[in-house]
Amino acid sequence: MSFPSQKSLKIGIIGFGPFAQFLSKTMIKQGHSITATSRSDYTDLCTHLGISYFRDMNAFLESNNDVILLCTSILSLSQVIKSVPFHCLKQPTLFVDVLSVKEYPRDLMLQVLPHDSDVLCTHPMFGPESGKDGWKELTFMYDKVRIRNEVTCSSFLQIFATEGCKMMEMTCEEHDKLAARSQFLTHTVGRVLSEMEIEPTPIDTKTFQKLVEVKESTSRDSFDLFSGLFIHNRFAKEQLRNIELALETIKQQLFKRMNEELD
Repeated sequence: MSFPSQKSLKIGIIGFGPFAQFLSKTMIKQGHSITATSRSDYTDLCTHLGISYFRDMNAFLESNNDVILLCTSILSLSQVIKSVPFHCLKQPTLFVDVLSVKEYPRDLMLQVLPHDSDVLCTHPMFGPESGKDGWKELTFMYDKVRIRNEVTCSSFLQIFATEGCKMMEMTCEEHDKLAARSQFLTHTVGRVLSEMEIEPTPIDTKTFQKLVEVKESTSRDSFDLFSGLFIHNRFAKEQLRNIELALETIKQQLFKRMNEELD
C-alpha cells in the first residue's frame, strides 16, 4: 500500500499512557511534533521526550493540532470524548483512535465529534513489547470512516507504512469479527489458564510451554482491556458461547468414550 502524500504533522494525543508513549517516540523520530494531555501528570516525561504537555484541555485543543490521537482505554473512551470541549478547536481536525475494538469508537466519534472533523479508525496489532525491535511486518489495520483531507490522513498512515508495517484496510465491522475470533479468543484462553494457575513443570512439552506463554502474555494486560474486548465487541459474546459449547461437546465425547471402554 502506497501513501504518496506526506507532510510533517502536529499530532495531539489524549491519554498518554504506555502505548501512547510507545507510539510517540517513533512519530518524533520521523519529524512530527507532539502535544499531549492526560488525566495523570506527564509533564516531566514529556519534557524529556520533547513533547508539549497540557494539563488544560482547552489549551490543548487550541494548539492547532492536525491530528488528535485518542489513546484512552476502551472503557474510558465514552467519558473522555464526551467531556472534550470541541468548541475550542480552531480548525477541522483528523481524529484517530487506536482501540482494540472498532465499531464502538467509530459510532461514538461519529455521534460526538464536530461534523467537520475527519475520522480514521485504526488498530496497531502490536505494542511496546512486540514492537520494541521495530514495526516491520507488524499489522496496522485502518478504516477511513470520514475523510475529507486526504493529505493529512495519508501523512498519518505513512508513519506506519514508513516503519514497514503491513497496512491492512478493512471495515470496522470486519475487524471486530476477526478480532473476536483471534484477540478475544486468545485473551479468554489465557485468562482461563491463569484461573487454573498453570505453571511450568519438569516434564513440559513444547506445546505446554506455549500455553504458559499465552497465560503470561495475556495476564500482563489489564482486566479492563479484556472486559473492554468483551463489552464493546458485539461478536465477542458469540465467541464466548462457542467456547462454552465446544468445551461441553468435548466433555461429552470424553465421557461417552470412557463409558464405552469401561462397559
